[in-house]
Amino acid sequence: MSLRLHAPVVLPCDPSCSVLRDAVVDVVDGRITYVGGAADAPAFDGEVRRLSGLLLPGLVNTHAHSPMTVLRGLGSDLPLLRWLKEQMWPNEAKMTAADVGVGMLLGAVEMLRHGVTTSAEMYFHGPELVSSILAVGSRVVFGSAILDLPGLSWQSMTSEITTWIDADGLRFGPGERIELAFGPHSAYTLTPSMLTAVAEEARARDALLMVHVAESPEEDIAQRAEYGSVPALLKASDVLGGRVLSAHSVHLSDDDIALYASYGVGVAHCPGSNAKLASGIARVPALLQAGVNVGLGTDGPASNDDLDLFEEARLAAMFARVSTMDATALGAAQALLMATRGGAAALGRDDIGALEAGRWADVVHIDVDDPAFATGLDAPDEQLLANLVWASGARRVTDVWVAGDHVVAGGESTRVDRREAQAGVTAVAQRLRTT
Repeated sequence: MSLRLHAPVVLPCDPSCSVLRDAVVDVVDGRITYVGGAADAPAFDGEVRRLSGLLLPGLVNTHAHSPMTVLRGLGSDLPLLRWLKEQMWPNEAKMTAADVGVGMLLGAVEMLRHGVTTSAEMYFHGPELVSSILAVGSRVVFGSAILDLPGLSWQSMTSEITTWIDADGLRFGPGERIELAFGPHSAYTLTPSMLTAVAEEARARDALLMVHVAESPEEDIAQRAEYGSVPALLKASDVLGGRVLSAHSVHLSDDDIALYASYGVGVAHCPGSNAKLASGIARVPALLQAGVNVGLGTDGPASNDDLDLFEEARLAAMFARVSTMDATALGAAQALLMATRGGAAALGRDDIGALEAGRWADVVHIDVDDPAFATGLDAPDEQLLANLVWASGARRVTDVWVAGDHVVAGGESTRVDRREAQAGVTAVAQRLRTT
């Protein structure tokens, strides 16, 4: 398959967040072969699509629990620990594997319609979750959740994902849409020795380990009393050193940030969820200044309550500014890079998150027939980026390609009937309310 996408503006999301005018993206067998000006493009033998507006890489959601679409709206006025114990965990205990598949199907459709082509999911029932991703055509890093709670065996959960990786490998599926990972929940649901054991399995397979860290000030009081901080606990427990993604990471000290930088730990910043649950504001400017790779996450659709990464980019920039009282703390270009290239780097991936030769052709088309772009595509680069991030966001996403496959056209999934997916979630939610 060969495809050339030609647009007035292409945002490759390179480190300098360049704005390319009258540019093309060439795709061969699912991967990008050329990105640059149309006048300098090589000869091309394949389909050419001329588009209006903007092209940019698919957004990377670095932390989500998307099957929770079936739980959206529950406990919406509770703080984190009460929300988990009173609403989420009791309802999740009633969810079947099929329910997880239903919830993930709608979550994946919702994200693709918002330009999110990759999500890092910490959840249960991996085969059903992965099946939904393949049906929709998006991309996932599935971190199999591992907890030590009544009725749950952390050993069997760990064994299940190690067996799966050993059988199928870290990445598989068309366009390598599936990556498997380990998801030890947190230092307050697992002991240090358990975290050590899971980390050993992950490192042995070069697998990503994703873990909740310092999301709220109340969750890890005992761990802080003994170790000083959860990052210090992770170091003492030999968890760091491999591919590690620290989700939330709201309450970090200077020493914690320096530790993350020295070990190459990625951070998934979830500003919407952290604000809704009154968990706090992460120190994103300090993390970036220290050289930590920071991506954006929606968290679950029951704690946010949407799966819109453009909204997270806006919130990240606004919270960085208000927390430092500095209007220059985080700009539109930085926010866009956190949603794309930065998210890929936080996951330890160099094959997604940017429009560059060799990466997978995960591409988003933004139509500009909207008041947000009334100042014109010939506006200065900085103004154009500001209009995309601050004014437009996801509402003008019209087309999405994943590994070169056209999975959203005219704002709707080309593979799944959205209304049927919504009806499936409705049925699950109604059953959970009555059982």
